[in-house]
Amino acid sequence: MLVRFLLSTLTDFPTLKSPQGILLPEVALIGRSNVGKSSLINYLFNQKNLAKTSSSPGKTRLLNFFSVEDRYLLVDLPGYGFAKASEREMENWSKAVDHYLSTRTTLRLLLFLIDSRRGPNQEDDVMIAWAKEKKIPLLWIFTKTDKLSRVEKGKLQQMYPEAIVSTVKEPDGRRNIQQKIEKILGF
Repeated sequence: MLVRFLLSTLTDFPTLKSPQGILLPEVALIGRSNVGKSSLINYLFNQKNLAKTSSSPGKTRLLNFFSVEDRYLLVDLPGYGFAKASEREMENWSKAVDHYLSTRTTLRLLLFLIDSRRGPNQEDDVMIAWAKEKKIPLLWIFTKTDKLSRVEKGKLQQMYPEAIVSTVKEPDGRRNIQQKIEKILGF
């Protein structure tokens, strides 16, 4: 799958058009800092260094745009919650993400990442409510499931049957996520 990094920005968000002149749809990854958004991008497209990863929260400081097969844009958003950054920096990220989420008419899907060891919290609930109000589909993806016991993973799957319970260490989840994205986008 051909995936190209386009740019990192807090302003001037790019748009891409199909050969027919139609704006391409967008899929954005959202979740708390250090939930594994960049790792998921690398996993989805089987490229180790497509998105920069770090064990420290808050390393994604800009909105990162990728073209996927020139069919849709994938947008890696800075995480919310704890990050090793100044208050001013986090405020700038927050404003940029708010602006992106509230103005992008091409946004068709949010990949909503949740750390499987923690579950949704109050900040996640705000995002869920916002997406519901805007009628933007959420594809729930629980990350870091390799750190759960088989019983814990089973309980998670029972509680959230529509969610993807995934880890970047399981190759079989990649195609499942890609198929769900394509189905929601109508490909």
